[in-house]
Amino acid sequence: MASGRYLPVGIRVALTVEVRVSRRVPRFRAPLALALGAALALPLAPPAPAADAYTLTPLKFTVRAGGRTCTVDADLYRPAGVDRDHPAPAVLGTNGFGGSKSDGSTSTVGKAFAQRGYVSLVYSGLGFGRSGCLVSLDDPDIDGAAASQLVDFLGGKRAADDGTTADFVTRDAPGDPRVGMIGGSYGGAVQLATAAVDHRLDALVPMITWNDLAYSLDPNNAAGGTGVPGVFKWQWTNGFYLIGEGQPLLEPSLDPSRINSLACLHFVTEACRTVHTLNSGSYPADRTAELLAFAHRVSPASYLHRVRTPTLLVQGQADTLFNLNEATATYRTLKAQGTPVKMIWQSWGHSGGLTGPASGELDLSRGNLETSYVGRRVLAWFDRHLRGRADVDTGPAFAYYRDWITDPDRTYATASRLPGTGRTLYLSGDGRLVDRRGEVTAGSRRYTNWLTPTSHSESSLSGLIGLPDPPPHDTKGTYLDWTSGPLKRPLDVVGAPRATLKVVSPKAERTQNSADAADKLVLFAKLYDVAPDGTRTLVRRLVAPVRVPDVTKSFTVTLPGIVHRYQAGHRLRFVIAASDDAYFGNRGIKPVTVISGPRNTGVLRLPVAGS
Repeated sequence: MASGRYLPVGIRVALTVEVRVSRRVPRFRAPLALALGAALALPLAPPAPAADAYTLTPLKFTVRAGGRTCTVDADLYRPAGVDRDHPAPAVLGTNGFGGSKSDGSTSTVGKAFAQRGYVSLVYSGLGFGRSGCLVSLDDPDIDGAAASQLVDFLGGKRAADDGTTADFVTRDAPGDPRVGMIGGSYGGAVQLATAAVDHRLDALVPMITWNDLAYSLDPNNAAGGTGVPGVFKWQWTNGFYLIGEGQPLLEPSLDPSRINSLACLHFVTEACRTVHTLNSGSYPADRTAELLAFAHRVSPASYLHRVRTPTLLVQGQADTLFNLNEATATYRTLKAQGTPVKMIWQSWGHSGGLTGPASGELDLSRGNLETSYVGRRVLAWFDRHLRGRADVDTGPAFAYYRDWITDPDRTYATASRLPGTGRTLYLSGDGRLVDRRGEVTAGSRRYTNWLTPTSHSESSLSGLIGLPDPPPHDTKGTYLDWTSGPLKRPLDVVGAPRATLKVVSPKAERTQNSADAADKLVLFAKLYDVAPDGTRTLVRRLVAPVRVPDVTKSFTVTLPGIVHRYQAGHRLRFVIAASDDAYFGNRGIKPVTVISGPRNTGVLRLPVAGS
């Protein structure tokens, strides 16, 4: 949801003169995590168009959005030689959360696409930079409506506030420009929001973005737990909330349309109420229903049925904010309804910002646009859908980065579909993960939570403040684990593992029917890779928070998707822990017992490549 390094790289006052520019795209600093998506989507295929000159014109647009009238601050990049008689397709992009049109990743979109022959319009999203209106979390009726009015400009249906018009954009019909959108995180979801309200869009490339904010910020990975609140992801959520509410520190003399009230300075009221409820640690039925309804309503999950624009989804494996399950949910919905869609799981996302993109991955700081796999796929997508090149191959339905491959030309594997379940393991009573149910040993094991967190997966905002993150750990007595024997051959897990569990917790049973869902049992499921020397690796630091819908019944946990090779000689370790310091946990002490037997035990199912 954020910009290059979570905060704007720089904020510039819009000029009122047209500037003639002729230069190649400079080397860019690699964003640590978030709104890279916008800049990432530079046309990335051989060869780059020769035209590298463009004019840059700062513009302002008065729009009506969410019942308010406000100004959108934008930059128009027009390639040399493009005019009424020689039109070109357009690309529209905006910043990640906390950014603006001037941050490195967003402005790069305008420059790079213009250098490759596209008309580019980049703008500061509502509530950021020098654009007005409140921050509304990419609501299609607000942020989508505002972007649609910029599409009107590209289609010749309206002028900018200074009278500037765009009669040089390729049109499919009067008022209908040939236009695509691209961006990451907050600048990714707005594409789907816009496509839901404006069917003139011709191509989308949403990167590292969400499917459902209710899951992103308050995840419940228990399948079938519909209506049961999740587990508050407090570090990520409050980090972004403070960025939004701290806008006067980033942009002095705010437009009055960006000010709500003392109780909620710069967000729409519903967003503030959602965060306040989550921070309260309480889930009373009336407020919880409102919370879930708002977060879901402004999310793609609620309006994807209206999206028909060809969509190339790019999601990051290193992402504890918007994990691979989010893109997978969007992909499956679009595919099921017949919307053209393909998906790539790249290496980087919102997490692991101190290391940046992996070797051979798209990395703006090195300018490897034409040589990265994701880059070439993006260019092909726009060649096909914006330039109308029907002979262009847009690639396979699914591709994923493999960090165990050293040859940069082979790091991506491709497939026509997502892998299915390829291996099933059983939770034995003696702490083993076994291959057959008949190998399960009867047994009972127990853990007890503390009133303070005892497990660590990540410090979510470590990339924001530029500090290293301590290794994951669990405190003895506050978790249970099951470990496989050493693998005889490598095992490639690609997708979201699923675990079916049954736990016993008398104290949780006594509060099962409480009017406050916060009284339900909370636990955290995760998968480690244990090396022969005993070193443990929590894959991408991902965990699956669960608020158990009914502790008297078995339940299934869908873990975050991963792409990971368990090497020969390594062991898999499945863990359920009582807490995690990146999330809110249990209310009160709730001991948990897991009973195993050959006829009734937990099951772990792994999606395996090639299955």
